[in-house]
Amino acid sequence: MTKRRMFLRMITASLLRRRSRMIIALLSIGIGATILAGLVTIYVDVPRQMGAQFRSYGANMLLLPQDGATLNSENLAEALTVIPQDELVGAAPYRYVRFDMTLRQQSFTAAGTEFEQITKTSPYFSIKGRYPEKTREVLVGKEIADTIGVKVGSGMELTYQPSSLQSDLTPEESRMANAILSGSAEGWSAGVVYVSAQLDENAAITSVTVDAGTQTPEYGGRVPEDADFMAQFVGKTLPLTLGEDVDALSGATVTSAAVVEALNTARRTAAPAQPRTVNYTVTGILTTGGEEEGYVFISLDDMQMMTGEDKLDVAELSVSANAEQLEGYMAAIGAASDAVQARLVKRVTRSEAAVLTKLQALVFLVTAVVLLLTMICVSTTMMAVVSERRREIGLRKALGASDGSIRAEFLGEGLFLGLLGGVMGGILGFVFAQVVSVNVFGSSITFQPLLLPAAVIVSMAVAAVSCLAPIRRAVSIDPALVLKGE
Repeated sequence: MTKRRMFLRMITASLLRRRSRMIIALLSIGIGATILAGLVTIYVDVPRQMGAQFRSYGANMLLLPQDGATLNSENLAEALTVIPQDELVGAAPYRYVRFDMTLRQQSFTAAGTEFEQITKTSPYFSIKGRYPEKTREVLVGKEIADTIGVKVGSGMELTYQPSSLQSDLTPEESRMANAILSGSAEGWSAGVVYVSAQLDENAAITSVTVDAGTQTPEYGGRVPEDADFMAQFVGKTLPLTLGEDVDALSGATVTSAAVVEALNTARRTAAPAQPRTVNYTVTGILTTGGEEEGYVFISLDDMQMMTGEDKLDVAELSVSANAEQLEGYMAAIGAASDAVQARLVKRVTRSEAAVLTKLQALVFLVTAVVLLLTMICVSTTMMAVVSERRREIGLRKALGASDGSIRAEFLGEGLFLGLLGGVMGGILGFVFAQVVSVNVFGSSITFQPLLLPAAVIVSMAVAAVSCLAPIRRAVSIDPALVLKGE
C-alpha cells in the first residue's frame, strides 16, 4: 500500500469514526458553500436583472438633433447602429405637432411615434382599449379624452395647420422691416417650443406668439399666458439676451430661455400652406399619471402624411447597459453622426447605478458574514475532535509520530470536508440562486460554468483556515502529560 493510499485511508477512517461531528462540519461547509455560491451567482447576474427591471421605468437615453441639423428616420437608424442590438431594448421616435379639432375649437399636441417601440420603452403605459395598429387610428390621453368626451371607438377629426414656410435667409438676414419670423428651440425635457414674431418698419418686435404645449402645464406651459413676460419682447430688436433684455418667468427659466433662443434663431417665413384634415378612430385611452395624458398619439406614418415631412424631434431609447457603457455609446453616437446627439436620462441611470451598488454591497456583506460563521462552526467542531483524540495524538507522538504528520492528517480531514461541502454547495447554490431570481426578479438565470470549481476552492480554503487553530492545539499536546492521564 502506497503512502498516499494509506494517508487517504487514515483520513476516511478518522472521519467515519466520528460521523456525528463530521456531519455537522460537513453541513456547515455545505450550507456556507450553498449560500456563497448562490449569492455569487446573484451578484454576477444582478446587473442584467436590475437592468431589465429598470427598463420598466422608461427610457434611459435620448437622441436629439444637433444644433442646426434635422433629425429624421435615416440618421436615427444610422445612430442606432452604434448600440449592440442585443442591448437595445427599444427605440421610440417622436414628432410633436399642434393639431386642431376645428368643430370643437380645441387645440392640443399630437405625438407621432411607433407604437411597437413604445411598448418596449414605456411599458408603464396603461391603455384602456388597444394601441393603434393601422393608419388613421389614434391613442388619446385621458386628460384630453375627459375634456372632449371621446371614448374607445369614437371618431376624431384632426386638422394640421402647417407653419409658415421658412425662407433660405439666415436669422440675421431675416430681421428686416415688416418681416414675419418663426423659429423653435428645445425647452424642458427635450420638448420643443415654437415661436413666431412680427417686426415693424424698424425691425423691432411688435408681437410674439409662443406655443409651449410640450412644456409642463404648471411651469413652462404658463409662458404664453403670462402677459408681463410676453410684453417684454415688444419694441425690442433681435438678438436678445435672457437676464439683460428680458427676464425669465419665475419657475419656468428653461422654457423662457427656449423662447429667447427660438427668437434669436428665427427666420423669415412665407405664406402658410393649406391645412390638412383627417378623420381618425380612437382605439385606446392612455393613463400614465403624467404629462402624456395631455397628448394624442398617432403613428409616425400618419404624422408624416399630415405634415409632409420626415422629421423627428426626439427618440427615446431603452438600453440594457450600465452608466459607464451608456456614456461610451453617447460619445460614439456624437462622433459617428453630425446630425444626432445623445443624452442620458440622469434620473434613471443614476438610480439604477445607486441601487445596483447598494445591492452588490449587501450581497458582499452577507457573503463575508456567512464565510465567517462557517469558519467558526468548522473550527469549533475540529477543536472538539482534537479534544476527543488527545490520548490518540499523545500515543502517536510517544511512538515517534512527527508534528508534520499530525498537521497533515488534520489538514487532510479539513480539505476532504471542504471538497465534499464545496461540491454539494456549488450544486445547491445554483438552485438557491434560481429560486431567489424567479421569486424576486421574475426571471431565471443561466448556470455559470466556473461556479462549481470556485465553490470547491473557496470551501477547501475556508476549511483549511478553520483547521489552523485545532491543528496548533493538536501539535502542542504533550504525550507525557496525556499518557499520565493529566
